Amino acid sequence: MLTFLGLAMVIIFTYLIMTKRLTPVAALTVVPIVFALLGGFGSELGEMMLSGLKTVAPSAALLLFAILFFGVLIDAGLFDPLIRKILNIVKGDPVKIAIGTAVLALTVALDGDGTTTHMITISAMLPLYKRLGMKPLVLATISLLSLSIMSGMTPWGGPATRAITSLRLDASHFFIPLLPTMLGGIVCVLVIAYLLGKKERERIGVIDTLQTGQEDAPLSEAAAASAVQEDIKRPRLIWFNFLLVMTVMVLLVLGTLPVPVLFLIGFVLASMVNYPNLEQQKERMLAHAGNALTVVTLVFAAGIFTGIFEGTKMVNAIANSLVAIIPESLGSFFPLVVALTSMPFTFVLSNDAYYFGVLPILAEAAAAYGIDPVQVARASVLGQPVHFLSPLVASTLLLVGMVKIDLGEFQRYAIKWAILCSLFVILVGVLTGAIF
Repeated sequence: MLTFLGLAMVIIFTYLIMTKRLTPVAALTVVPIVFALLGGFGSELGEMMLSGLKTVAPSAALLLFAILFFGVLIDAGLFDPLIRKILNIVKGDPVKIAIGTAVLALTVALDGDGTTTHMITISAMLPLYKRLGMKPLVLATISLLSLSIMSGMTPWGGPATRAITSLRLDASHFFIPLLPTMLGGIVCVLVIAYLLGKKERERIGVIDTLQTGQEDAPLSEAAAASAVQEDIKRPRLIWFNFLLVMTVMVLLVLGTLPVPVLFLIGFVLASMVNYPNLEQQKERMLAHAGNALTVVTLVFAAGIFTGIFEGTKMVNAIANSLVAIIPESLGSFFPLVVALTSMPFTFVLSNDAYYFGVLPILAEAAAAYGIDPVQVARASVLGQPVHFLSPLVASTLLLVGMVKIDLGEFQRYAIKWAILCSLFVILVGVLTGAIF
């Protein structure tokens, strides 16, 4: 019964989101409540929802202050020189721009944090995409896939860290055999970026952005609508702003302070130094409040969904049912089963729910076939490109908010590339012996 309810809830929820019958916030809230009531969990509903809200509260705080922090730095013009430099290199060619986006996102994603990856990548590249008339969907897809590979497989990234912790594994034993698979994933992202860029080049052509007199133009007319007013730029403070960002990033990697607190302090310092006038500080905060509110609301709605899905034990029922239906003849291929099922599982579950709730069950089942838990752990992170399309991923909600596109529209556009990327890294993992 719980398995049926869980699967039905996920299917209906996904359908409503992707067909735009309900907004993501409404679907994340209403659908799980209805199914919880149908399952007879009415008396426990409030407690489950509150538990879910408490779980996502740190992520909501992180996104709120990160949006404000980077928003102030964007207003101050921190990324303008980077945009000009990239423009000089790519010379208006959508293929080069798409590949450059992938290289930038893959590099930034090395710290394993989705929020900072999207903040920096989108902040630097979106004005350039708008300038040339390229689709923001292309930018969002490349940024998401880049993050999914780097954050998904590095031991300090969220998914791998959870897998290693959950199964009590050695980090180097987990990661070193996975390196060829990660390199294959990087190549896959670059190829996808090339293909998306080629499509854009066929659509809009190569635009000559370096005609005489244009080299020093901060942004073209096509990007003028999204450009901030020159009177709020702070070119004299660019080195202070750069050092502030670097300090925040270093402290983030070192884990010196809780990440939400770190971004709050960074936002306060950026506001005080760049805009000493109190009225200007209020204006900058209000300028980004709409985007911040949209993302934070989505995160809390995702908390409702997660709280009910876990609290009703639907997730455990689905996992146990999956293990039960796997024929013994497929036992030796169990890591491949884990890799393939990690795509739908991690799409409908938070990483915490999957790696701490489902993965131990899968590892225990695999042990019956004589399979090392580390193989199951490696296999479990190969579906991350699909996972990052989930509305339960806070950084993805931030991503669609920054590029101002609908979540369902983004999912429809990017899903085939995410599945392709996941299948490719699974293939590489099999061929290189990472999961067998």
